[in-house]
Amino acid sequence: MAYCNHISSMAEPSRSLHQNYHDNHYGFAIHDDNELFGRLLMEINQAGLSWDLILRKEQTFRKAYNDFNIKKVAAYTETDRERLLQDAGIIRNKLKINAAIENARTILLLQKEFSSFEKWLQFHHPKTKAEWVKLFKKTFKFTGGEIVGEFLMSIGYLPGAHSESCSVYQKVLQQKPMFLNMNK
Repeated sequence: MAYCNHISSMAEPSRSLHQNYHDNHYGFAIHDDNELFGRLLMEINQAGLSWDLILRKEQTFRKAYNDFNIKKVAAYTETDRERLLQDAGIIRNKLKINAAIENARTILLLQKEFSSFEKWLQFHHPKTKAEWVKLFKKTFKFTGGEIVGEFLMSIGYLPGAHSESCSVYQKVLQQKPMFLNMNK
């Protein structure tokens, strides 16, 4: 069952949480590098867990990771790692925490070379999902096929976030998502 159709079968408060994400965020372009980083961080943290759990913890993720500020997260020390490992409001997985910090540092390097994380994504577009996965695995930590696919779908670089019969799909199309430019 497509995500668009599945939400109506959810019980509250999950239904409202997912409906908000579906209607206002999923598949829509993100132009702010900190928010792109935040979405990647959340997708990484979802690995092996439910998206419902991640959506419920979004605000505590924001607080724990300095509102997804790339420069601040890239400067985290061992003390910050320990603080995150003790924070019950986030996913306390050492590999995921280390990936967040290392990925922030990587994004800083990409920003120096391409002027932004978004421009790095644009530079490499279009790619097939397999090509994106290969690039992400080479560039970032903790980025397997599902994580990369969901991240790119959620920001409009790959199709599939919404079924074509979904009313939100038309709103996404109005933004001219990057997946419309796929020639592969």
